[in-house]
Amino acid sequence: MIIDRTPLNLNEVEEIVKSIPDNPKKEALEEYLKKFLKTKKDQAKKIKEELEKLDMIKIKKEHIVKIVDLLPSDASDINKIFIDVSLNEDETNKILGIVKNSK
Repeated sequence: MIIDRTPLNLNEVEEIVKSIPDNPKKEALEEYLKKFLKTKKDQAKKIKEELEKLDMIKIKKEHIVKIVDLLPSDASDINKIFIDVSLNEDETNKILGIVKNSK
């Protein structure tokens, strides 16, 4: 049963997976996370907080999660995340600055 639909970045998923009893599906999830997890927990939290502080109407929770997971390195990567919204150059540079400062 679905209780809440909140977008989670991979670090948050990793925390939830730790509380699941051992089984084959848990092992598959852990392998997936090991393969695709690019950030440490503290780094992901910092990026998320900084993006939320921007208080930009165009940035939704789903976008923040994807930014944290993918760590875009240039404007074209940002545009791939924001397919439903067009960002101006200043907004894109602010997001890229946050990502670069967190590395």
